[in-house]
Amino acid sequence: MKCKISIPAWLMFDSPPMRFLLAVLVSSFCILHSSFAATQRPNIIVIMADDLGYGDLGCYGAKAVQTPNIDRLAAEGVRFTSGYCSAATCTPTRFSFITGTYAFRQKGTGVAPPNGPALIKPGTATISSLLKQAGYATAVIGKWHLGLGDPKPDWNGDLKPGPLEIGFDHCFLLPTTNDRVPQVYVNDHRVQNLDAKDPLWVGDKAPDENHPTGITHRSTLRMDWTHGHNQTIHNGIGRIGFYTGGTAARFRDEDLGDAWIKESNQWIESHKDQPFFLFFASHDIHVPRMPHERFQGKTPLGFRGDAVVEFDWSVGEIMKTLDRLHLAENTLIVLCSDNGPVLDDGYKDGAVEKLGDHKPAGPFSGGKYSVFEGGTRTPFITRWKGRVKPGVSDEIVCTIDLAASFAALNGVSLPENACRDSFNVLPALLGESGAKGRDHLLQQDNNGTNFGLRAGDWKLVRMKAKGKSQAIVTKKVTPLPTSQHALYHLADDPGEEHDLSAKNPEKTQEMIAKLDALIAAERSR
Repeated sequence: MKCKISIPAWLMFDSPPMRFLLAVLVSSFCILHSSFAATQRPNIIVIMADDLGYGDLGCYGAKAVQTPNIDRLAAEGVRFTSGYCSAATCTPTRFSFITGTYAFRQKGTGVAPPNGPALIKPGTATISSLLKQAGYATAVIGKWHLGLGDPKPDWNGDLKPGPLEIGFDHCFLLPTTNDRVPQVYVNDHRVQNLDAKDPLWVGDKAPDENHPTGITHRSTLRMDWTHGHNQTIHNGIGRIGFYTGGTAARFRDEDLGDAWIKESNQWIESHKDQPFFLFFASHDIHVPRMPHERFQGKTPLGFRGDAVVEFDWSVGEIMKTLDRLHLAENTLIVLCSDNGPVLDDGYKDGAVEKLGDHKPAGPFSGGKYSVFEGGTRTPFITRWKGRVKPGVSDEIVCTIDLAASFAALNGVSLPENACRDSFNVLPALLGESGAKGRDHLLQQDNNGTNFGLRAGDWKLVRMKAKGKSQAIVTKKVTPLPTSQHALYHLADDPGEEHDLSAKNPEKTQEMIAKLDALIAAERSR
């Protein structure tokens, strides 16, 4: 940067000592000015849990599981009571978070298969490319599940396009999700530790009739399945899909959390002297829930509760690194989840039998796969020490808004046709007095068949498909709408138990029209 300073006339004399003194003063001023400017661009870390429910954390009312690190994060920041993801399953939420556009607007954004292509194409404006434009180093570490390659992944070659083609400088990934093959790490463009003499093959059908599966070798499993998840066996657990080879590249489920924290801490330390953006995408508490041995048995909730404890540990380790490097006061942390909770998601891991009085979705109905509140209203916390005033906010914010909000934080203009549904809610995220969040939010299920629309305290549910039972995360069954549309007043009925559409036909029609308009408009920003 160029720095100009006016020198008073009484100092304008030609002496070597004075010229040296002036040079020192000018240099010091410029260094201080540059340092001050740099502090205006905080580091940003988005920590996204997987299948974490509104009621799964101590700061949101959980009693059966202890989450001291996340509770500290909430105490030092803003805890949102109306924080959302945009979809009730992982792939569409992650797509929307990165692109700032509702996933239903692009075909193929349902849960990505093992051999799925890259869903976000090079040239797309993303949260990472916008921050890279602002001078940030960028990385994604953890679960990806947005496809790799075109038209499919080249597991033994360069896996691109992928994160590095849409604005990330570095990635260290679980390519799909851990109940889907393959169980390997992707480091930038390559499968890590892959031996060329033992190539990796991934397919939709068994490679031969002797390939062991969770059906043919069920007696060998150390975690049995309840539905699906019974094809290739890895680490004694059945998975969705088939793969062979890549033996040296395969990981152990129990080590996932440790590997990602190690990689994240190393990356943070290597970029501590410049603004950085880290998307830390934990796999906890998604199935198969197999936390490290040191966390097993830490809760009365079985492996699901133990995985919550492991996730809390991960958050704590990142916080420790920021404290050690004196970065906490210049780092904005956002903690969120990709969708709501689920108990039995394909494995017999004790989540149902050991639930007790724990309420994973808190006071809300539904969970993962559902457009009821429990499917998309999740823990949402922001912390920026010294900048964000601690407190609790009822403002509506969503993961889809982080792209526009972070761009605004750094003075980056959004391209006209980019981030089509991402709103700048930065003042609300920073807990500023009187700041407003969204006035409405569209919620979708996996493929955008069913929708929810929240506008203020009103909520419209459109059910074209019944989907999975609303009893997935509670012991009571929430009645499904008897017609295609149901209307709820969340302030009085957070559990969405009382359909008011018949008593409020005008409001129902108003909400239906608004939902139709949002879908047809192809953008809401």
